[in-house]
Amino acid sequence: MSGVRQPARTVLITGAAGFLGSHLCDRFVAQGWHVIGVDNLLTGMPRNLAQMNGNGHFRFVRQDVAKPLAIDGYLDLVLHFASPASPRDYLRHPIATLEVDSVGTFNTLELADARRARYLLASTSEVYGDPQVHPQPETYWGHVNPTGPRSVYDEGKRFAEALTMAYHRSRGLDARIVRIFNTYGPRMRADDGRVIPQFITCALSGTPLPVQGDGRQTRSFCFVDDLVEGIYRLATYEGLAGEVVNLGNTEEVSLLELIESVASLIGRTPQLAYLPLPQDDPSRRRPDIRRAELALGWTPQVPLREGLRRTIDWFARAG
Repeated sequence: MSGVRQPARTVLITGAAGFLGSHLCDRFVAQGWHVIGVDNLLTGMPRNLAQMNGNGHFRFVRQDVAKPLAIDGYLDLVLHFASPASPRDYLRHPIATLEVDSVGTFNTLELADARRARYLLASTSEVYGDPQVHPQPETYWGHVNPTGPRSVYDEGKRFAEALTMAYHRSRGLDARIVRIFNTYGPRMRADDGRVIPQFITCALSGTPLPVQGDGRQTRSFCFVDDLVEGIYRLATYEGLAGEVVNLGNTEEVSLLELIESVASLIGRTPQLAYLPLPQDDPSRRRPDIRRAELALGWTPQVPLREGLRRTIDWFARAG
């Protein structure tokens, strides 16, 4: 693809033992990069990096990035992906979530600035809150409750974006931001509270599937392989400094439609357990990905049903 530089030598990835971070480690190593993976294992899992054991292109550092980072050597790229990402996790660890998205962002920006490395911040579609614009383009400022329970994540990421742009504008740091919409796939924790692993594990075990609200709220689910491809392109693209890019799938479904797909793939009729809708839960969510399409030539390739099949197979094998 035109505009993409040749792979650099070393990338530092925070949140390396998490669902998404571990897939990024795999991708960068496969592309010939030396990867330094950093994680404090608050929500990350060592087993997600088991495939890296003995790989000379990968080094793991167990550390909280809210503490000063002492990383030696040259860096070409810093990817800040450390943060609890599921509502269950960030509501369980609210202060740690705010710390990693504020102090952790500051520490990783300082590191990138000192090494003159390119910087990529993992932000989220949650900065759009319960959106009043649909689908959500990068120019939309969002509709967020700044003091509600979800604000520890929503506002933490909004602050991280502001801090990243301040480094870009005031220090000339080559920084860019990816806003990630709902992503799923192998290596998700069964207990992290997100709907796809929750629905799959309940359907496999025959227990009732928890549905918050009436189940008509919509989401757009992107398979992890597609997302990693988009992130890799954005991170290695010679351009887009100071830009924000949505990455996600535009195939929008309701939670009830998602349950039907999971149930049909597993071959069981699900029992549903309806629960109250959490405060500030978005009613609709779908990305406008025209910027990624035009700049990166990126569009998701894995249909929801195929991605669900792969994810169900992984959960079935993982037990």
